[in-house]
Amino acid sequence: MQPSQSAYDYIIVGAGAAGCVLANRLSADPKVRVLLLEAGPRDRNLFIHMPAGLAKLVHNHRINWDYWTEPEAQLNGRRLWWPRGKVLGGSSSINAMCYIRGHQIDYDLWAEHGATGWDWATVLPWFRHAEANTRGADAFHGDHGPLAISDLRHRNPLSSAFVQAGTQAGHAANPDFNGADMLGMGWYQVTQRRGERCSAATGYLDPIRKRPNLRIITGARVNRVLIENARATGVVCAVGNKAMAYQAERDVLLAGGALNSPQLLMLSGVGPANDLRRLGIKVEVDAAGVGANLQDHLDICTLTRCRTRDSYDRLNELAVGWNWLVHRRGPGTSNIAEAGGFARSSQATDARPDLQFHFVPVQLDDHGKHRLDGDGYTVHACVLRPKSRGRLRLASASAGDKVLIEANYLSDSEGHDLRGMIEGVRMSREILAQAAFDPYRGDERIPGAKARSDAEITDFIRAKAETIYHPIGTCRMGTDDAAVVDPQLRVRGVDGLRVVDASVMPCLISGNTNAPTNMIAERAANLILGGNGHASSSSLHPPTR
Repeated sequence: MQPSQSAYDYIIVGAGAAGCVLANRLSADPKVRVLLLEAGPRDRNLFIHMPAGLAKLVHNHRINWDYWTEPEAQLNGRRLWWPRGKVLGGSSSINAMCYIRGHQIDYDLWAEHGATGWDWATVLPWFRHAEANTRGADAFHGDHGPLAISDLRHRNPLSSAFVQAGTQAGHAANPDFNGADMLGMGWYQVTQRRGERCSAATGYLDPIRKRPNLRIITGARVNRVLIENARATGVVCAVGNKAMAYQAERDVLLAGGALNSPQLLMLSGVGPANDLRRLGIKVEVDAAGVGANLQDHLDICTLTRCRTRDSYDRLNELAVGWNWLVHRRGPGTSNIAEAGGFARSSQATDARPDLQFHFVPVQLDDHGKHRLDGDGYTVHACVLRPKSRGRLRLASASAGDKVLIEANYLSDSEGHDLRGMIEGVRMSREILAQAAFDPYRGDERIPGAKARSDAEITDFIRAKAETIYHPIGTCRMGTDDAAVVDPQLRVRGVDGLRVVDASVMPCLISGNTNAPTNMIAERAANLILGGNGHASSSSLHPPTR
């Protein structure tokens, strides 16, 4: 029996931080038929929309791909957990909502290394285009976009102590990490609107769900892209127990993220030829770069006991939930990672920060899956531009089998990444030792007194470091032969096929990756619709309803 088939102008695979943007912008023309396919369910879970509810989403495998890496050689052979959103909104529906763009040098270097048109001067207007910042519009911010950006409604006193301690330790106080300078300590702005999470689904899909030319299908696992005569013609997928084929008359747009998009390319015959042949997959394009260039921010936590009851460890969850439901106020509006900052280590080679900190007024061990007794607070530290590179491989020719993740953390031959992690631990301790924490500070719980020398801190990092959820780079854009997509995000060797998500980033930016992914999709939509990628007055703020 042949699968059922329908035709659309554009088929978008993945309804995350990029896919929701594409669906909104491409369907603004009522003559264009758009299909958005999402493997996960609707974003109806209350804890998605209650910001502090992210702590309740950790074990919800229905809305999480629940990936694990292969054993990591430099991390004591541990397999690391990689949560990725499997729901409308993707990871923007389960993340900590920190709104960070990165440093302008990040994008200028993208352009210098072949990502033509992705320099800072070109991408900044697209960031502004997406943004509805409650602080208003200025040279760095927009106030009419679909994505709501706001200051936190609730701030824990321990987070205030962190910001103050940062300045006591010699860091600048920074009121806007997305302004003229990233360096310093301060409060994160968040993707929230009036105390609720503003995911990509909330900001971009909710206002347009009733467009007659847009069809959204959840629970749709795409098995492969149909390629005929070097052109993508559609996709084959499973919706429930039914096999479906959908035809794309213009483009198939992969927006599944740094893991799912390269997996789907390889399943469709675009990838390293020898690997594909071993699995019995017909090779359409021998593209060694698919699945290569995997990068991620590795994170290490320093935990301190708190002598007061100010942490979020023992909150009255019923009272917090009621206050949020009725008033959209209180700790329920917190993103937990309320404060943080950016610093330059001794290895920094330019004006960019190369260390990032997230402060959480709660004891977070093993992604919060391991609950610790008592009260405490945690500083996360990560190296922003690691030199280590990993890769993805197919486990089989079946889309139902998860891709194999070889992150290769701390594998760079120069030891750059490990030295940066050690400095991150030492800088975290220096901030936590300042007078601002005197009323709260108990014993250091993790790593504790046993880790003081570089060798001891190294042992601690190898035993406890985890991802902070920023994988990118596995469908790298560029102009060289190894690039998977060109600067217009078109897959090399296949017409009518583009990748639009974090996988196209050539290298990690200096910070969280959700906002840059959103920007990539904004600019990509313009390119797809025939624009030149520059945000002119006519291209800014097309109707979203």
